[in-house]
Amino acid sequence: MLLGKKRKIGRMIEEITAGEKLEVTEKIEDRDLLLYLGLSNDNNPLFIQHDYASMTPFKKPIVPQIMLLAIVTGAISKYLPGPGSSIKKNEVTYNNPVYHYETVHFQFEVIEVSREAHEVLIRVEGTNEAGDSVLEGRFTVCPPYPAKPLTKTTSFDNF
Repeated sequence: MLLGKKRKIGRMIEEITAGEKLEVTEKIEDRDLLLYLGLSNDNNPLFIQHDYASMTPFKKPIVPQIMLLAIVTGAISKYLPGPGSSIKKNEVTYNNPVYHYETVHFQFEVIEVSREAHEVLIRVEGTNEAGDSVLEGRFTVCPPYPAKPLTKTTSFDNF
């Protein structure tokens, strides 16, 4: 936390409309894979062992699907609606594998805004460099709420 410095909050529900779009492109690098594997303690040979992966239908190591999900949720937290938002529900299908060093392109679209429920529904589609679908999903997101002051504001009429 940065003391004395206000952090920018994402867009409030009143500022979001259906049809808004966002595009995010990420290249999967060794450092990303190593960080994930180290943090998760996931030693699935399909993710890291070329000799094992070569004997599977994948033919070479694939990127853990949860890493793709992390890119998507990170984009929601950073951009649409942005900081202060919270994902309430997600449904994701992984259509094709992503291989090490590939670039993945994600397209986001707000398809519904419910002011009463304080939710937005975002559709996400991810494609690899060849244009093949690698991910399809829907995310129900709670946009940030306006920040409330930490102290009551009072007027000091006697001063």
